[in-house]
Amino acid sequence: MSGSSKNLDKLTPKQRALYELLLKEKKGQLQASSAQALERTIPRRASTEPAPASFPQQRLWVVDQLEGGQAFAYNVHITVQFTGTLDIALLERCVNQVVRRHESLRTVFAARDDGLPVQVVLPELTLTIPVEDISALAKEEQDAEVERRTSEESQRLFDLAKGPLLRGKVLRLGPDNHVALVTMHHLVTDRWSLGVFVRELMTFYAAEVSGQSPAIPELAIQYSDFAEWQRERMQGERLRVELDFWKQHLKTLPAPLELPTDRPRPVRQTYRGSRQFVTLPVALTRALKEVSQQEGATLFMTLLATFQTLMHRHSRQTDITVGSPIAGRNVPELESLIGFFVNTLVLRNDLGGNPTFRELLRRAKDVCMAAYAHQELPFEKLVEELQPPRDLSRHPLFQVMFSFQNTPRQDLSMPGLQSTYLLVDPGSAKFDLLLELREDRPDEIFGWLEYNTDLFDVTTVQRLRGHFYTLLGAVAVNPDTRLSELPLLTQDEHVQLLSDFQGEHVRYPEDATLHSLFEAQALRTPHA
Repeated sequence: MSGSSKNLDKLTPKQRALYELLLKEKKGQLQASSAQALERTIPRRASTEPAPASFPQQRLWVVDQLEGGQAFAYNVHITVQFTGTLDIALLERCVNQVVRRHESLRTVFAARDDGLPVQVVLPELTLTIPVEDISALAKEEQDAEVERRTSEESQRLFDLAKGPLLRGKVLRLGPDNHVALVTMHHLVTDRWSLGVFVRELMTFYAAEVSGQSPAIPELAIQYSDFAEWQRERMQGERLRVELDFWKQHLKTLPAPLELPTDRPRPVRQTYRGSRQFVTLPVALTRALKEVSQQEGATLFMTLLATFQTLMHRHSRQTDITVGSPIAGRNVPELESLIGFFVNTLVLRNDLGGNPTFRELLRRAKDVCMAAYAHQELPFEKLVEELQPPRDLSRHPLFQVMFSFQNTPRQDLSMPGLQSTYLLVDPGSAKFDLLLELREDRPDEIFGWLEYNTDLFDVTTVQRLRGHFYTLLGAVAVNPDTRLSELPLLTQDEHVQLLSDFQGEHVRYPEDATLHSLFEAQALRTPHA
């Protein structure tokens, strides 16, 4: 018996159930039987013709066409700082080795006669990584320039028909200090894929430095194989079963979430946005995990229920729908591929009846488990089936998204280098609000509130963030509190309301009435 099996034997039935639930949630799926796993083996494509776009690719391609190629919010970006001796020529060679392995990084998109997109894989693609020297600037100027150029790179548009849909750049801050900027279009990547990209890049780099062969197995399939398999799979009885569930879940289309905004909603989305960063104290995270365990739920579910409570309290609506990404890699061959696999689940919860938070968490758990069991239906097929009213100013079916990643981020380890991911604000937003949280290390949660700057001022989002912190603290202390009684205000807001807003203390005659004071003032200034 393995060590992990022995440890499992020590768990109580409730702890074992929670452990299995966490495993399911990490990959965003219910565990498949051996027969299902065999059924889901993806074959290589027989045709040499361009493959159809996958369902998520097709939707983003259509968005790009509607926006005239201006949808920069669908750029995916990472920024890494290297301290030490960086061999930039070697780095460039390693990037191109990853590009050679993954057809998705050599893919561009063309329109068929019927107007739908196909994937065209370029047989060869060699990227050049330019180096821009800003070492002559002072430290403060360098920091500002890195931020400016990072924002500029993350918003620079891609030509989907011409490509490439991946680019890189290195900023030289000093002889042993560099910042690498990597940007890809979402059509060819997702967050999981970034981990694959970084891992392979490091493996190739370390192998060349040491003079050894890289220990990377050949890929069993390519993204185009998945796209064709997905389209063949999502039809007939399987499609009907998936659609039946989601049509029942959304049998009455949810009303748009009407959060109080600082400005009227524009006629169409501009994707302009910004971020406010979020960090949870370790003690709070541990307390929230304890609440989760009490209900046999995961931390994701507890954080989701809290976020839905925040939306409920600010909108005064009880039918709260939140989008949430799911990895979409429920076949082993997909785990090592770079491509756009992520799917979106529509998590709709009923906050009516003023339940306790504990009861709401139970509802959230039921919603999540049912959604995980029917996660295969592409979000695009759901929108196509439900046909919500066309509105270029809003995302269809939901306006806010919640994401929680508890899979460790790919550590950066390259010979002779210390490497660090830099948190940057790309200046874009795909939704009204996105709360993205990560737990890269146990109990250390950080992330950001990304918001549409056409709708919200920074002060409004800072206030939302403060209310989220307050709710989390209250939930951790007493999850049996009813939603209407959970506190929202921060300590600073309490002081502001009870002290700062009191104004100057003025004494009035104790025997005077309000209407007599009004009459006296009217006599003094009759023309005011």
